[in-house]
Amino acid sequence: VMSILLHGDAAFAGQGVVYETFHLSDLPSYTTNGTIHVVVNNQIGFTTDPRMARSSPYPTDVARVVNAPIFHVNADDPEAVMYVCSVAAEWRNTFNKDVVVDLVCYRRRGHNEMDEPMFTQPLMYKQIHKQVPVLKKYADKLIADGTVTLQEFEEEIAKYDRICEEAYTRSKDNKILHIKHWLDSPWPGFFNVDGEPKSMSCPPTGISEEMLTHIGNVASSVPVEDFKIHSGLSRILKARSEMTKNRLVDWALAEYMAFGSVLKEGIHVRLSGQDVERGTF
Repeated sequence: VMSILLHGDAAFAGQGVVYETFHLSDLPSYTTNGTIHVVVNNQIGFTTDPRMARSSPYPTDVARVVNAPIFHVNADDPEAVMYVCSVAAEWRNTFNKDVVVDLVCYRRRGHNEMDEPMFTQPLMYKQIHKQVPVLKKYADKLIADGTVTLQEFEEEIAKYDRICEEAYTRSKDNKILHIKHWLDSPWPGFFNVDGEPKSMSCPPTGISEEMLTHIGNVASSVPVEDFKIHSGLSRILKARSEMTKNRLVDWALAEYMAFGSVLKEGIHVRLSGQDVERGTF
């Protein structure tokens, strides 16, 4: 499995989750063995000029924190894009580290149907209106080179348009939306054949007092013999042992019993996040 994340340029630089994810990229138990980040860099964040949105020259500079290689490529050159993406995939497979592809491009129309970019970016959009679209630019090059004929190009375009039109026509006939079509890994037994959730009924989850006492005793003991334990911890363990004896629980012991009972059933429990190692909470 190889993960590929698609980002916008303003989001890549501006969303804290991107920076946080980079820092998770090489941690034990968290690494994906390298993610390929593709940044669709249209050099504008909704209507914000990059100079007003970030302090670094490139949106991809946040990837420097993990020394990820960053490839800046002209998105008007499809062959250069393909080459760079191949190098990125090879890097990831060889070194199992993150890699970033910065597709330097532009947005021909506004951010959405309501947005008129000429209001906020008149100079940029005067230039964009003069730009030959990438499809035409590349097609003209291939036709000039003799790689494809004009007829082959037109047939390919017509074929693609036909696929889109047919799908659009079919979509109008759809009266029922099947949930299961949108699930990449449907939980077996969770949905019925029509993709509707089955009625939710939980099996009984209670356990015997004997088992709770056992878990409480284990949770208040030290697993290694003759192990010198911190006096503060000794007090906590002693108090926990007393609670178990007196059939009382606090929040921490209740959590121990919940985790312990799940472990007794042979189900793996993984705890992550702040203060987990110390068991502070």
